Amino acid sequence: MMTGAGQLNRRVTFQQRVPGTDKFGNPTPGDWQDVYTCAARLQPRFGGSLTVEGIAQARLSSQQPYNLVVRNSAAARAVRPDWQVIDARDTPRVFAIKTIVDPNECGHWLEMLVVENGAS
Repeated sequence: MMTGAGQLNRRVTFQQRVPGTDKFGNPTPGDWQDVYTCAARLQPRFGGSLTVEGIAQARLSSQQPYNLVVRNSAAARAVRPDWQVIDARDTPRVFAIKTIVDPNECGHWLEMLVVENGAS
């Protein structure tokens, strides 16, 4: 599916976990820090390469899969699956990143499979 600039109708913020330490100096996962905000297309995923059982299981555990499309850039290429995405217009919505691909290998867009309410 081709993506045009007019279809980038969401604003998302990518966040990376910053390592921290507890009061005894032991490493802890730390807090999430904003790294990059951009326009995106966020589209619910109802089929495709996920199996029917996989989608049903995700929905039973309140984890809706989505395709997230952003313009390819140096900042977008720095995003990793252990980061998370926040819908900047609807901040309670948090998405775990599962995969990142260049769908058409044209270099214009990056597509990510993300799961709402999912752990990274």
